[in-house]
Amino acid sequence: MAPRSFWKGYLKLSLVTCPVAMVPATTDNEKLRFHTLNRATGNRVVSQYVDLETGEAVEDDDQVKGYERGEDEYLMLEDDEIASVALESTRTIDIESFVPSDAIDWIWYDKPHYLVPDDPVGEEAFSVIRDAMAATGTVGISRLVLYRRERAVMLKPRDAGIELWTLHFGDEIREEGAYFEGIEASKPDPKLMQMMQTLIQERTKAWSPALVSDPVQDKLLEIIAAKKKGRKPATAKAQPKSEGNVVSILDALKRSLAADGKSGGKAGPSKGK
Repeated sequence: MAPRSFWKGYLKLSLVTCPVAMVPATTDNEKLRFHTLNRATGNRVVSQYVDLETGEAVEDDDQVKGYERGEDEYLMLEDDEIASVALESTRTIDIESFVPSDAIDWIWYDKPHYLVPDDPVGEEAFSVIRDAMAATGTVGISRLVLYRRERAVMLKPRDAGIELWTLHFGDEIREEGAYFEGIEASKPDPKLMQMMQTLIQERTKAWSPALVSDPVQDKLLEIIAAKKKGRKPATAKAQPKSEGNVVSILDALKRSLAADGKSGGKAGPSKGK
């Protein structure tokens, strides 16, 4: 069963408009969640905001957003003042322009969402916009109020629907030059390159979601299952000690290739995207 949409509005391109619905493309519903308890009583404890100076609890109605303009000096902004800047993009995804689909580097991508038509009558208009972007190899750029801020968003055709990615703001992206400029651009030794490529080929496999599974959560579930049955959880094995820095890259590659050869040989070529 498809999850309930968390946003509904309109997709607009010039005079073409259609109703759409959107859901986040990722979820954390399957993550383990823990409550904090009082060890002595077993009761849950709650957190609350307290006044930093008086130490007294502050009720919800007395909490207000503050912008720091100096040391211990703030400007207060009421909820209605913050809401007053909401624009038309609160409910309309008006595609302002298009760029080549490979023009936006992955580092700008923020949160992914699925966009679908929300009315059979508007499905044709939705399909035309989606398929035209696919045919021209472009993605749409628009603005939308999500998560209490107006954000630039990218629309990208995906199968029968459209991916909508919120994009990072310009001041959120760090320039790589400050971090990479000290790295020398020397060419590696050809022999080392060949050995490294062989090692990569031996470890190349088809993409699978299992490659990004969460082993920590799996272990926690095992502990919880054991406790439910009144058993003592298995003690975690001690991690092997690190061998430290290997001075010789050649020796390290030889040992890596030898270890991979013992563990099963080459994997097949990657078939994933």
